[in-house]
Amino acid sequence: MKRIAGALLAACVAALCLCMPPVTHAGIATTKHNLSASGPGSVRASGESQICIFCHAPHNSSPSAPLWNRRNSGGTYTPYTSSTALANPGQPTGASQLCLSCHDGTIALGEVLTRASAIPMSGGVTAMPAGAGRLGTDLSDDHPISFVYSPTLATASGELVNPSTLTGKVRLDGSGQMQCTSCHDPHDDSNGKFLVISNQASALCQTCHAKNNWPLSSHRLSNATWNGVGPDPWPHTSGTTVAANACENCHQPHSAPGKKRLLNAASEENNCYPCHNGNVAPKNIQSEFAKASIHPIASTTGIHDPAESAVVQSRHVECVDCHNPHASKPGAGTPPGPLTGVRGISIGGIEVNPANYEYQVCFRCHADSTNKPAPKTARVTGQNNTRLDFLTTNASCHPVAGACPQVNPSPVLISPWTTTSVMKCGDCHNNNAGPGNNGTGPAGPHGSTNPSLLERSYTGTRPAMCAKCHTNTYTKFNGGSSHSKHTGDIGATCNTCHDPHGSSVYPSLINFDTSLVTFRSFTTSTAGQTNNGKCSLTCHGKNHNNCSYTSC
Repeated sequence: MKRIAGALLAACVAALCLCMPPVTHAGIATTKHNLSASGPGSVRASGESQICIFCHAPHNSSPSAPLWNRRNSGGTYTPYTSSTALANPGQPTGASQLCLSCHDGTIALGEVLTRASAIPMSGGVTAMPAGAGRLGTDLSDDHPISFVYSPTLATASGELVNPSTLTGKVRLDGSGQMQCTSCHDPHDDSNGKFLVISNQASALCQTCHAKNNWPLSSHRLSNATWNGVGPDPWPHTSGTTVAANACENCHQPHSAPGKKRLLNAASEENNCYPCHNGNVAPKNIQSEFAKASIHPIASTTGIHDPAESAVVQSRHVECVDCHNPHASKPGAGTPPGPLTGVRGISIGGIEVNPANYEYQVCFRCHADSTNKPAPKTARVTGQNNTRLDFLTTNASCHPVAGACPQVNPSPVLISPWTTTSVMKCGDCHNNNAGPGNNGTGPAGPHGSTNPSLLERSYTGTRPAMCAKCHTNTYTKFNGGSSHSKHTGDIGATCNTCHDPHGSSVYPSLINFDTSLVTFRSFTTSTAGQTNNGKCSLTCHGKNHNNCSYTSC
C-alpha cells in the first residue's frame, strides 16, 4: 500500500508540474535575495547554507501563502497620499506585507519561524541595513501599494490603463490589488531591481500609466545626453538619454525626496534643473533665474498643487505652473509647444483646460488671483488685473486676446506688424538675451536684466521695447508735433502717457502716470476724425487746457 500511495503521490506531483507554467526566471541563487552564506551580496548569513529558508519552509510555516517562514512586524505604516491620488492605500496587505517583513527594517533578517533563534548574519548585520532596500514604515515616499486597482479607478483617473489589460508579467493580486509583486519578482533579478520587466524608457511605468500628451512629449522622445559637466542628472538609473530615463527624469518609485508625486527632489525646480542647466538640454534655463527680474520659482516650496484652482489663490510660481512635463515639447503655435497641456484662464475669466493661447496661461496668476502687488505705475484709471486690461471691448489695448477697437489705429508699425496683428505676452515679456532680441539664450519669461521681465529696455524717450514694433522714423517722433516735443524736448517716456496693456476708457492706450501728470479731463476725437481729441492736465509744472494731440 505504501508503494501504491507513493506512486500515486509521484504521479500527482508530476501532473501538477505539467499543469504549472514553466519557470522562466534566472534563479534566486545569484541575486541579493540569496541571504545564505553563498549569497553574492554584502548582506548574508555567516554559516547558513539553505537559500529558501529565509522566506519559505515546507513545514511549520505561517498560514500566509506561499509557505511563508517569517512573521509580520505588526507595525503601523504611513501609506502614500497626495491630492491627486484617487486610490486610497491603507495598511499593507498580501504579498506587500510579506516583502516588508524584511524591507521595513524592523525584524531581523535571520528571524524565521522554523528556527528557535535567529539565523546569524555576517558582519554584525541583523535587520535590513540602511540603503535603498530599507523602506522603513513610512511608505509615503514610495509608490502606493495594497489598493484595489479597478476599472472605476482607471476611468476616474483618465490616465491609467484598464486593469483588464494587465495579463502579462505586470499583474494585480487575486483580490485585484496593486502589490509589490506587481512590479517586482523576488526570485528573478534579470531586469535589475527584481523588476518583472525592464524599465528602459519607463516601459514598466507605462504598463499602468498612460499620461495625456506623453507620446509626443520631449521627455519621452529626446535623445539628449548628459555632457558630463556638473551633477549626474540620472544618479539612480542606468539610462543615458532623456528618452531612456523617461518617467525617471523626474520621478523615483521608492524613497522619493518629493514624497507627493514621488519626485526626485523636494524643491520643485530642482527636478527641472538637472537637465535644464545647459548640461543635457541645450539651453541653460537655470542661469536665467539669477537675473534681476525673474519669475520667483525659488521663493516657495510645496505650495503648488496640481489640484489647486486654475486661478492661483496662494501666490506662487513654479515651473509646472507654465509647463506640463508630460506634454511639453519644442515648437511654436497657439500655445507654443512648451506650454502644451497647461491649464489657463480665458479672457472671460473661465478655466480653459488645456489652454489654447499663451495669455491664458499668464492669466492664471496675473488676472483674477488674489494678493497681487500694486501696479508699478499709478494710473488715472488703475487696476492690476491684466485680463481686464486686454478685454477687446476696451477703448484701446494691445491686441493680445484679439483685435481691440482703436479711435486712431496706429500706422507706426514695423513689418510684419499691421493694425490687424495679434500679439503674445511673450512679445514683450521675455529673456533679454533670447531669440526675440537676436540672442542665443532660452526663450520665455524666465529671467531678464530688464525690470518686469521685459525683453528690451523700457526706459528713455524712445524705449527699445516700444521700438521693436513701433518705428522711430514716424514724423510724430521726428518733429512738427506735440508728440515729438514731449518725447524729444521734454524727455517724457512712452509710459508717462500710455498704459502698455490697455485702457478701458481712453483711446490709443492713453492713461497718464499720475506721479508725473495731474489729469483733469479728456474728450475723444470726433466721430469719423482722428487726432482732434482734447485733454486738460498739469505736468512739468505747467497747466495745459484743452490741448489737442498735435498742439497745445
